[in-house]
Amino acid sequence: QARLVESGGGLVQPGGSLRLSCAASGFTLDNYAMGWFRQAPGKEREAVSCLSISDGSTYYARSVEGRFTISNNNAKDTVYLQMDGLKPEDTAVYYCASGHYCSGAESYAIPGYPSSWGQGTQVTVSS
Repeated sequence: QARLVESGGGLVQPGGSLRLSCAASGFTLDNYAMGWFRQAPGKEREAVSCLSISDGSTYYARSVEGRFTISNNNAKDTVYLQMDGLKPEDTAVYYCASGHYCSGAESYAIPGYPSSWGQGTQVTVSS
C-alpha cells in the first residue's frame, strides 16, 4: 500500500531551523513530482515547494524562497524540506504529496494515476 509519512515538525523559535522528512513506502519516488504544502489555521492550503525527481528541478513559493530547501535521497525514498530562518508566519501543518508534475511550487497529480498524501506534521514558530 502506497504511503507517505512526514516527520520532523516541532516548536522552534523565530530564526531557527527544522528539517522535515517525507518517507515513502509501498512505492518508489522515481518519476514523481514531490510537493510540500502547508495549511495554517483558518487559511487555505499553500504550496510551498516542488521537486521533480526525474530531473532534479526545484521550485519554491516566494514566501519561502531563499529560506527553504527541498531535496531527496533516492536510496531511502525520502524527500526533505530544510527550513531555515523560520518566521511565525511559517506556522502550519506541513504535508507532503506525490504528484506527477510541478507547476511552480505546486505538485499536481494526474487524475487516474497513483498519488498519495501524508498525514501532516505540525510546525510552530514562536518565542
